[in-house]
Amino acid sequence: MRNKWHLPVRSKRFSARVRSQRFSAKKWGISWLLLGILTAILCIVISPVSATGIGQKEPQTAAIETTTVNPSPADWVKQGRTFYETGQYTDAVEFLQKAAQAYQTQGETIKQATVLSNLSLAYQQLGLWSQANDAISQSLTLLQTKANRDVSTHHLNVLAQSLNIQGRLQLHQGQAEQALATWKQATALYNQLGDKTGKIKSQINQAQAMQVLGLHRRALALLKQVRQTLDNQPDSLTKAIGLRSLGEVLQFVNDLPQARQVLAESLQIARQLESPPDISAALFSLANTARQQQQVEAALDFYQQAITQAPSPLIELGAKLNQLSLLIETGNRQQAQTLIPQIQSQLNRLPISEQAITFQINFGESLIKLATSVETLHATSLHPEIAQILTTAIQQAETLGSQRLHAYALGTLGHLYEQTNQLQQAQDLTQQALIKTQAIEAWDSLYPWQWQLGRLLKQQGDIQGAIAAYQGAVDTLQSLRSDLVAVNSNVQYSFREQVEPIYRELVELLLPEDDTQISSERLEQARQVIELLQVAELDNFFQADCITAQPVKIDTIDQQAAVLYPIILSNRLETIVHLPNQPLRRYTTFVSQTELESTLEDLRQALPERTSLRFLPLARKVYDWIIQPAAADLATSEVKTLVFVLNGTLRNIPMGALHDGDNYLLQNYAIALTPGLELLESTPLTEQQLEVLTAGLSESRQDFSALPNVKTELQQIQSLMSGKLLLNQEFTKSTLKDAIANVSFPVVHLATHGQFSSEAEGTFIITWDDRLNVNELSSLLKTTDLRQTNPIELLVLSACETAKGDDRAALGLAGVAVRAGARSTIATLWLVDDETTADLMVKFYQVLTQDKVSKAEALRRAQLLILQDPKYRKHPYFWTPFVLVGNWV
Repeated sequence: MRNKWHLPVRSKRFSARVRSQRFSAKKWGISWLLLGILTAILCIVISPVSATGIGQKEPQTAAIETTTVNPSPADWVKQGRTFYETGQYTDAVEFLQKAAQAYQTQGETIKQATVLSNLSLAYQQLGLWSQANDAISQSLTLLQTKANRDVSTHHLNVLAQSLNIQGRLQLHQGQAEQALATWKQATALYNQLGDKTGKIKSQINQAQAMQVLGLHRRALALLKQVRQTLDNQPDSLTKAIGLRSLGEVLQFVNDLPQARQVLAESLQIARQLESPPDISAALFSLANTARQQQQVEAALDFYQQAITQAPSPLIELGAKLNQLSLLIETGNRQQAQTLIPQIQSQLNRLPISEQAITFQINFGESLIKLATSVETLHATSLHPEIAQILTTAIQQAETLGSQRLHAYALGTLGHLYEQTNQLQQAQDLTQQALIKTQAIEAWDSLYPWQWQLGRLLKQQGDIQGAIAAYQGAVDTLQSLRSDLVAVNSNVQYSFREQVEPIYRELVELLLPEDDTQISSERLEQARQVIELLQVAELDNFFQADCITAQPVKIDTIDQQAAVLYPIILSNRLETIVHLPNQPLRRYTTFVSQTELESTLEDLRQALPERTSLRFLPLARKVYDWIIQPAAADLATSEVKTLVFVLNGTLRNIPMGALHDGDNYLLQNYAIALTPGLELLESTPLTEQQLEVLTAGLSESRQDFSALPNVKTELQQIQSLMSGKLLLNQEFTKSTLKDAIANVSFPVVHLATHGQFSSEAEGTFIITWDDRLNVNELSSLLKTTDLRQTNPIELLVLSACETAKGDDRAALGLAGVAVRAGARSTIATLWLVDDETTADLMVKFYQVLTQDKVSKAEALRRAQLLILQDPKYRKHPYFWTPFVLVGNWV
């Protein structure tokens, strides 16, 4: 029997009502560490402790002096600043209090106000929020009272600086909207003073608040505006900070190449100016960018450089902690083990502060991950050490009165007990973390504890309680929907690890494998949960909400279509099917997620092998898993079209290639894919006067090979339908935009190289003069309002392919279909040869214009013509990658 151990945790219980409201997402785990470090660096540089005014740097004292003959208030300020910069915040408070009292006695109102604002900074570092608020309030009261009698430039400047510090305090207390308003006041004052540098600094702070509010695009626009101003100025620390902030926002919106370039510029300026804090901060952000780009060696190197350049123990320790988490994440346990005692030693020397507590918790999290990846005996020896670290963090958080960190530490210790199977202790700690998180309305931190509680209740057999906890986590994530836009940014946030499992595990609870009599209501609930996951995933992909026009339910579109919703769970495949005018049905296939995904990957690799039949038994196996259980019901319902709502690795498989032993699925049914349960309203092409905008490249451009058959393809399509043709030099970003803006084309056909990826930046098409990523393509195609009477009904992307080695690349295809504004999209999952593509596309338009059938049926008939053509040897390589996504009628 396993040895049980438990360290006592002192904690008070709180009760609170969960409020339903939108709130802003601070990232989870190591992201708190990152945000804390960069916030601290930014404020120290912009607002250093200084007797002569915030924002004016003084030479750093080489040694801390604690005694001076007849010390003046200025001496106390100098000592306070030195203590602050070395992380000794309690000592800093002592000297700043003396200085503030002395200036009050002398009647030096402005100097007293300046010291009080810096005293607030020191209190903030200690997590003493009440004292920090009192100090900054006194400072502002003195300054605003003074302003009524004297409006000198000096006191207005100090007032603006104090507002900057108040904004920092408000942001740290979760009052992002108030912080933004405060920093706008500071910006207005700097504008009034003609202080361009001060204005830029306060705009950078505004951008930070916008990010916390989820307004990442606004933050990006503001920082680009700041950059334009900075570009016309000589290099300065403000310029370095502005560029670094811009780089970090670019990380949030997932523009990683641009982020890296801007951060490199920031680093170069910081090095030229020999500013260790800014050098270290830029290196730190570059490390996180490289980490997100999965460039592990580069990230580790940047972290090491940040450690070497760190001007303070806090910054050095922060970089080491992120370095440790990356080493553990990539399985480099030997280097991680070398780093652990160094971190432990530095942690033990830190005075109590919010940052120190955050570091301890993050250290504990990393050690928990390490313990799960090593041998049982070694892991067991780590557990008491981890528990002690987290218990210390809990006690220190209580001492500081930081309920946010107290809840964070409690929940993390609960996670440790979950790993060691001490379920009741884990549940108690998790519930305490939940209650505290609700009490302080830290909604952004709520869902991980709800998920953790759900897992614990499930393990203890309380299924209804587990469902309630999981549903709470999903509801919280939905409240965070717009903020999940940036959650995958500069902390290597993993949507697949931190979000997707919550939805899938809830479905497993809603559809127990031993209960075959599930009600239609429960099936609908399960289907809706996965639908919410689809929406969140697409939002996360695009960094923005996706649906912008009035949707309709796919179940109501076509009475001759069946909708299939395969859901991959850990130990089985659940397929929910909607047949016309019938209740939902459930079909269960017992196959492990590992075997299913491995088989899907093998099939995905085998299908493009045009000289091999290796795909055939794999296609039969997947058919038996997904289609065979429902085959009889599909046959008796006499449906003509199968509509698949696919998720995960299923997106990479063309369903038409599944084989029943005699026929491909496409030979029996027209097939369509949809990204979710709702589509935009559409008018069938059979009811319209068809006009087509065709554009493409037949010549080699941007290192992509020539496509000589494109010219013939586009000319033949033009012979079937009236419209406009843009070929080669005529096909540019601007000409495409102008063509769409001037005429409403129901069909847009683009024959050019392109790629679909699981990241927006890797999803693009090639024009003569540029590369258009999915967001730019969306903007071009949305030149006409989505709600107008003539939207784009069909977008065809001929010659595009999914990114090799990307197991979720087809997410990009689904993303284009959702975001482009077109009601449906035809594209290919892999690159078929130029001649075949041209042949199939011409056949598709011939069927569409002559037979007056649905888009799905027209594509099916065109594919069957290719399948039956001896020239193509009946191999699915030639016809199966063409898929229709969206409205199929």
